[in-house]
Amino acid sequence: ELKLLVEKMMKQEIVAFDTETEGLNALETNIVGISFSWQKGIGYYLPIKNNKTVHEKSFEILRPFFESTEIIKVGHNIKFDIQVLHKYNIKVLSPIYDTMVAHYLINPDMRHNLDTLSESYLNYSPISIESLIGKKGKNQVSMRDVSIDKITNYASEDADITLQLKSVFDKEIEVNNLNKIFYDIEIPIINVLSEMEIEGIKIDTSYLKKLDKEFEEDLGKLKKEIFKKSGEEFNLNSPKQLGEILFDKLKLVSKPKKTKTGQYSTSEDVLSSLANDHKIIENILEWRSLDKLQNTYVKSLPKEVSSLTGRVHSSFNQTVTTTGRLSSNNPNLQNIPIRTANGQKIRRAFIPRGSDYILMAADYSQIELRVIASMSNEKNMIDAFVNNQDIHTMTASKIYNVDPENVTREQRGNAKTVNFGIIYGVSAFGLSQQTDLNRSESKVMIDNYFINYPGLKKYMSDQIDFARNNGYVETIMGRRRYLQNINSQNNMLRSGAERNAINAPIQGSAADIIKIAMININSEFKKQSLKSKMLLQVHDELVFDVHNSEKDQIKDIVKTTMESAVKLKVPLKIDLEFGKNWLEAH
Repeated sequence: ELKLLVEKMMKQEIVAFDTETEGLNALETNIVGISFSWQKGIGYYLPIKNNKTVHEKSFEILRPFFESTEIIKVGHNIKFDIQVLHKYNIKVLSPIYDTMVAHYLINPDMRHNLDTLSESYLNYSPISIESLIGKKGKNQVSMRDVSIDKITNYASEDADITLQLKSVFDKEIEVNNLNKIFYDIEIPIINVLSEMEIEGIKIDTSYLKKLDKEFEEDLGKLKKEIFKKSGEEFNLNSPKQLGEILFDKLKLVSKPKKTKTGQYSTSEDVLSSLANDHKIIENILEWRSLDKLQNTYVKSLPKEVSSLTGRVHSSFNQTVTTTGRLSSNNPNLQNIPIRTANGQKIRRAFIPRGSDYILMAADYSQIELRVIASMSNEKNMIDAFVNNQDIHTMTASKIYNVDPENVTREQRGNAKTVNFGIIYGVSAFGLSQQTDLNRSESKVMIDNYFINYPGLKKYMSDQIDFARNNGYVETIMGRRRYLQNINSQNNMLRSGAERNAINAPIQGSAADIIKIAMININSEFKKQSLKSKMLLQVHDELVFDVHNSEKDQIKDIVKTTMESAVKLKVPLKIDLEFGKNWLEAH
């Protein structure tokens, strides 16, 4: 029967498939069954027994289908299925198509799960997973325990819906001019990310144990200091108790901000605005940050180590951010604060796989500023990058009207804050919060900035006008960000949309550039059959496990590929380092 099914599938141009599994950890779970559909309203379900000799026979029969380079294999979150099948030694070769990723490009702000999309686009409510296995909790059963008729209907329906959604999304992708970004970037990156996740990265667990003790001691000292300054002990994790201490007992401000529930607000923003005036606030913020690092990384990273590989396998998500940037979880690598000394200590825990390897980090230098210089066609900015001048020194020199060699460290720092802040629509008030300048000095600085970079001012107003007329903005590669509130009567909502109109194309273009680089690096590594592997992507940085014998080769490939990913009006530049751990390589 299975041979007959595969024979039929081999004659199709497009087949949707979906794996049913015991759990949600793609790299460790077992397959319960696979469903297939190539005709609306019809699906097939193949149960997979948890018995190696039995399921190996099934997979050998299925192999020609999954490894066909002719048939388009359609999935919803196909990266999960690719990784699950990898455990069974099955490769899902291109061409592939992902309905979740397609919808993410069509409407980045909406939810992308299959049930929501089926209801929204097909006007059909699918069988819910809860009706099969129950709600989350201790009474939930495994897919393995669901009766064959129930799971057949459920799984076949999923494959059928996925197939139907593809024909709906194909039209949307065509109409919205998203072919290039979908087929040249988002689809090819699926396999790249899948391979990176399967690879994983090694963690120095004994180092983390020592770090845990060190953080514990530091937290204890900070706690003592806070209790001493407040005159009593209380629960630092309780916003209510903290608010009462700061605002009832110590009376730090006359009119403290309150939350909707009526208790004092002790949010990051509120406390940060008071930090310069009250030493206790500085201690509390430091305690919070250290406590978060300890719980999020120091204590939890060792628990993330896979028993099968001895490495940590972070998941890279394509469909979470609205800008096109990748996010990661289990662990979230984007949130390690690299600028703080304690954040840097976390990066030290990431190490090469063995003594024959070394880590290498390659980081795009000031990519967002280079993108904005190119997109705005701002001559002064382009000249600075083309002539390889320090952009922050050049900006300071123009704003303060001094020669570049006479720019002070403080002036350069302020110019750097404005350079990066302009992208996010920084105001005079915002700038005064981030620098030692007062509000009127900040206003003068922003005005001077636009006098010296008139192309930027024009670009920003052009972007807002374009968004007002079209309802969206685009990256260099054509990724769209829709802005529902761009013409809103509500000033706050409209201002937010205007900031996004300026920022989304820049962040999104930077995201597209690094994805293109990753796709090209991956194919070059394969072409040359290299032992070295790409492991992580964090913001504008890529991390590699490099075999010592391939150091020069990898350095050349990565540098050339990253710097030539797209052609801008300014050169792309990367910083590249090797190290015994991620911190050293950064």
